[in-house]
Parts: sequence; C-alpha cells; structure tokens
Amino acid sequence: MNHASVPTRGPASPGELFLSFTTLALQGFGGVLAVAQRVLCEERGWLSREEFIEILSVAQVLPGPNVCNVALIVGDRFFGLRGALAALGGMMSAPLIIVLGLTALYAQHAANPLVAGALRGMGAVAAGLIAGTGLKLAATLRTNPLGPVACGAFLLCAFVAVALLRWPLAGVLVGLGVIAWALARSRLG
Repeated sequence: MNHASVPTRGPASPGELFLSFTTLALQGFGGVLAVAQRVLCEERGWLSREEFIEILSVAQVLPGPNVCNVALIVGDRFFGLRGALAALGGMMSAPLIIVLGLTALYAQHAANPLVAGALRGMGAVAAGLIAGTGLKLAATLRTNPLGPVACGAFLLCAFVAVALLRWPLAGVLVGLGVIAWALARSRLG
C-alpha cells in the first residue's frame, strides 16, 4: 500500500482499537462502511481517504464481510495480530448481542405490519448511506491511475454483468479485477 500520506496519529493501544470499532459498529445499522470512512479518516485521522480506499479494495476481494476485513487490516496495520483481533472483536461483540436480542423480539412480533414497515425503511436508509459514501469517495478517482472514465467503465461493466446478466459475482470480480490491474500496471509502468 502507498503510505505517502500516513496520518500523524494512530490508535494508542489495541484497547483503543477495540473501543473505536465497537463505537463504529454501533453507529452503522444496515451498513458500517459509510460510517467507517468518516470515523477512520475524518474523526480519528488514522487513515487518509486514499489509504481507506486501498484497504477497502483489498477487503472487498477477500472472503467475508467487507467491514470485518477492513477491521482486520486496520488492526493489523497498527498492532499486528493483537490489533487485528481487537478491531474485529470490537466490530462483532456489541452487534452480536444486539442481533440476538432483536431476533428474539422479531420472532414475537414478525406479523406486525409496523415492524415490516420499519424494516423496509431501514433498508432504504442503509442504501442511501452506501450511495453517499460512494459519492464522497469518488473524489479519489482523480489520483487513480485508471482515471475516472475507465473506473466508470469498470463500474458499468460490473453492474451489467452482475445485476442484468446475473453472472456470478466472484467471476466478475476476478475477470474485471485482472483487466483493471493489468491496465493500471501498464499506465504506471
């Protein structure tokens, strides 16, 4: 990863990582990535936007939830294995307790139309948060070796392949990823 714009401050301890990721997890109903960028880059100053994009890019091609992969990578970056486990523990512990409690409540009230409506509303909010984060991070495309036009073309190709043609996501990621990597390498090289 490019560390040219390394932030001046990182977490003081694995405990701070744990608490920060716990707080982050509690803010992100329906998706933590929108909150993660703001907290890690803007509030904490642990990562630049470019570093966040690099970490997120790696996290998206690894198996498992993207935000858990981000937590592991960020934790490892600052404190190795201890940091990775602390960040992942912070990301998972409080939401696990909340989800178990909500599951018990939902089992009792699933037939209630107000509950169904509330869940639909939360889905719309989560989609808006993800779209907002994407727009905020789009500014980093100016420094991307592929440039905004090529990145947009890859976005469009991925959308068509997965959403319209229903091709398997893994195959699309590998195929377009290799092509994008080769194109970026040739432009950098």
